[in-house]
Amino acid sequence: MAYNLSQKENMLLQDQKKHEELCVQKYQNYAQQAQDPQLKQMFNALAQTEQQHLNTVNQLLSGQVPNLQQSQQNQSQGQSQYTQAAAQNKNPGTASQNDIGLCNDMLVTEKYISGTYDNTIFECTNANVRQVLNHIQKEEQQHGEAIFNYLQSRGMYNVQ
Repeated sequence: MAYNLSQKENMLLQDQKKHEELCVQKYQNYAQQAQDPQLKQMFNALAQTEQQHLNTVNQLLSGQVPNLQQSQQNQSQGQSQYTQAAAQNKNPGTASQNDIGLCNDMLVTEKYISGTYDNTIFECTNANVRQVLNHIQKEEQQHGEAIFNYLQSRGMYNVQ
């Protein structure tokens, strides 16, 4: 389905594109830096999902609304990868200070990006576009949850 972007929608989607590019880059770099193999696996899986988000945003910028069901199927495969990686953390142990720093940075990044999607969703005039962006936002929140669970399983994020 094709649609025309308003100037504001284009501007906001360009911002989301930059955010997704940054997430892909950070997750890939952090996967190389992480010392815990489970964290490496989780970061690699999250990088793949962020790449799918970037592809979706690029489609939107070209005036095409992706099929949400097909998009959800592709993204749920990536989600199961990072969910599995987070679930493998049943043997908590301790995390290195480097790994904790990487997780904290990505948790803050995910919180920020989820919020920027909220603004973008409210400014879109097309209901199908809002639905696609809402789906991406939900996955960004799930990324934050996976990182939170990783940190909490190691006693590094205690909820008071």
